[in-house]
Parts: sequence; C-alpha cells; structure tokens
Amino acid sequence: MPSDLKNIVVFCASSSGSDAAFVDAARDLGSAIAARGSTLIYGGGNVGLMGTVADATLAGGGRVVGIIPHGLEKREVAHRGVTELVVVNSMHERKKQMAERADAFVALPGGYGTMEEIMEVITWAQLGIHRCPCAFLNVAGYYDAFFTFLDHACASGLLKPQYREMILVENEIEKLFDSMAAYESPVQDQWIELPES
Repeated sequence: MPSDLKNIVVFCASSSGSDAAFVDAARDLGSAIAARGSTLIYGGGNVGLMGTVADATLAGGGRVVGIIPHGLEKREVAHRGVTELVVVNSMHERKKQMAERADAFVALPGGYGTMEEIMEVITWAQLGIHRCPCAFLNVAGYYDAFFTFLDHACASGLLKPQYREMILVENEIEKLFDSMAAYESPVQDQWIELPES
C-alpha cells in the first residue's frame, strides 16, 4: 500500500443498523486497514459500527486513533482500548484533528453525523483544502439513493460533473483501496485555509 494512504479516517454510525451486512463490512474494513499496516482514525466510540471497525482493526494488530468530544465521551461510550484516545472540546475540533491526520476518508453506512462528516471533507476537497480521496463503501446499496440525488444535482446545474466524479464509490474493499491509491485530485488551487477549531 502506498505510504500516502497510511492514515485512514472512517466515518460511520454509532449504531449497528438493521442489516447484518453493515456490521460485516465494518469488521472487514477494519481487518483490511490492519492488514495493510495502516492506522484507523475514527470518532472514538465503542458502540455500533464505530466499535466494530475499531475492534477489528485492533484484532488484526493495527493502530487505532479515536477522537471524541468530551460531551460524547460517555454518550457514545468512548473506546478505552484504542491505541490513542484523544478527547477534544468540540465537534469542530474533532473533525479538524481527523482531517489533519488523514490520508484518505471512507464513509460506511451511517446517519446524519456520518453524512455531515463525509460531505464536509468532500467540500474541503472541492475547495482544495486537502487532496485526499473521499470514498463511500456502498454496503448493500445503502447510499444508492444519495448518489441518485447527486446525479440530479448535476443535471440541475447545481453540481459540476468534475466535483461529482471526485467521490469514489465501491462495494468491495479491495476495489475501494485500489481506487483511493489511484486517486488524483482535479483541484489545483486552494481557495481557503482549513477552518480553525
């Protein structure tokens, strides 16, 4: 695996969802991150898909960095077994630290929080704040309706096709890593700086 994909940020749900395929995918992704000698960076929780991907990475001998705001430390049951647990003051600081450490971003199935997190880093990629790949592991077609919406946004003239194409989508983990390794940002200029926490 290329050295520039050593730190993989994973956004995902703090619940397990209704489809066992979500848990299986989180486990397989964690195992794959460990097998590649990469570090998992995630939201620091010990429950749901967050806990599953962290536990699988640890079980495979991988390094796990959890970053969690102190307000969610108890609510999301902070994972005390990770390699490094970083407790921060706010959601903004959490996301900033995750972005600063990242070589790639991956979204597993999730709700509002997952969508907000992955869309923010995609927006930052569009603005040239970073040039990391932003990818969805589209487990059991979970994100199909969302991609249909993005295509509608392009057809409506509100999303440029080159920015739609920045988003990597795979339903197999090996293909996901191949796509991320081959990714080249189409954005040459940085419009603004990374927001302060």
